[in-house]
Amino acid sequence: MNTTFVGLKLKTPIILSAGPWSRDGLSIKRALEAGAGAVITESIVSDAIIDVRPRIAYNGSGAQNIRLYSDIQIEGWEREMEIAKSAGGIVIASISGHTPSELAYLASKMEHFGADAIEVSVSNPMGESLEILASDADQMYLIIKEVVEHVDIPVIVKLSQTATNIAKVAKAAKKAGAAGVSAINSIRCILGVDIETGEPMLPTYGGYSGAPIRPLGLAAVATVSQTVNIPICGIGGIENYKNALEYMMLGASAVQVGTAVMINGFEKIREIVEDLDRWADSKGIKSVAEIRGKALTHLKSFDEMKVEPVISHSNHEPCLEDCKACVKGCIYGAITRLESDVEIDKNRCTGCGVCIFVCPEKKLSLRW
Repeated sequence: MNTTFVGLKLKTPIILSAGPWSRDGLSIKRALEAGAGAVITESIVSDAIIDVRPRIAYNGSGAQNIRLYSDIQIEGWEREMEIAKSAGGIVIASISGHTPSELAYLASKMEHFGADAIEVSVSNPMGESLEILASDADQMYLIIKEVVEHVDIPVIVKLSQTATNIAKVAKAAKKAGAAGVSAINSIRCILGVDIETGEPMLPTYGGYSGAPIRPLGLAAVATVSQTVNIPICGIGGIENYKNALEYMMLGASAVQVGTAVMINGFEKIREIVEDLDRWADSKGIKSVAEIRGKALTHLKSFDEMKVEPVISHSNHEPCLEDCKACVKGCIYGAITRLESDVEIDKNRCTGCGVCIFVCPEKKLSLRW
């Protein structure tokens, strides 16, 4: 399933996001060879930073990363870009900085080195200054305008979930000439604390990524899609082709995968791409454009929600032996377990919906 994002024709909408998995030319080349439609470099800065150790923690579902930026100097990226581009794919340079002139300089250098597009990272979960910038639409406009004026390749703005009004920031980016936006960046976190030693898993705040942030990413993409006419790349917690489709159906033209590749290796890219293609072939779908935004027609504001007197009903298929998931999950006490089914008290059921999601057999539904 192909797509077009910010004018770039991609053989697949699956892009490898900026991160330590795209830290150099060889890593980027491996991702492209695994089938990625494009790869975004680790964020490039004016002064390379030496890594701390350890810098990544994982709890089985989400990851905390305190690696800030690329540890390769600006000029070193000329050679890395050459290696990356030898695979024949599309490479997008991620850049980060604090001033319009600094970012414009980095963007022009990366264009000169062969980047096909620029992604400007305007937030950093490890610090406060860039997080403040991520919510400042006026400053965003000035920065992106400066970058756009200094390059002839597409400029993408990577948005932060911490922005107080992500739609307003996206509008400012478009007004400044951005070709597209990507959402969302990792989120400021502390992954956990060892209660025996009193030590956090990592000794500072870091960026939270992985499956737990997917609902936030989906909401951000939907919000921007409904309010700004600009191409969107969805990011956050994509672990399989179904997750990728969720983002596309909420308005994304492409998606970025990162943490899933870090945990499972570059073969994860191939798995997602192949599974997505099989799904598309089974539906007769050739392009993301055919499904993009499909779910938005079913998305309403709270004020538009209709109050209907629906309650839970069982299809009377046998329950799993000893299963009481819906009974435990009903805070209204409306469900009673029978020998092989459940009984629902229509006078107590308020139609909250919890039971239909916790039932492993999916035998419950809400209706009149």
